[in-house]
Amino acid sequence: MSENIFHKDPEILNGTAVFCGTRVPIRILFEHLEAGDSLEVFLEDFPSVSREQATRLLEHALLQLTSSDEAAA
Repeated sequence: MSENIFHKDPEILNGTAVFCGTRVPIRILFEHLEAGDSLEVFLEDFPSVSREQATRLLEHALLQLTSSDEAAA
């Protein structure tokens, strides 16, 4: 799933995970949300990231977190 959302390449920002087709680190989305910004604000600030990419990343993160919780239970 992650191959269509983000990737890591040592030639791009020293291997930081970025949204595919961009140089926008995925951590920036989480920093925006943590600061209380809406998804809309993030997308306005980084127009090279599509709404689909951002929502799929959030869904991917949720699945990773909830599957970890289920495995620990």
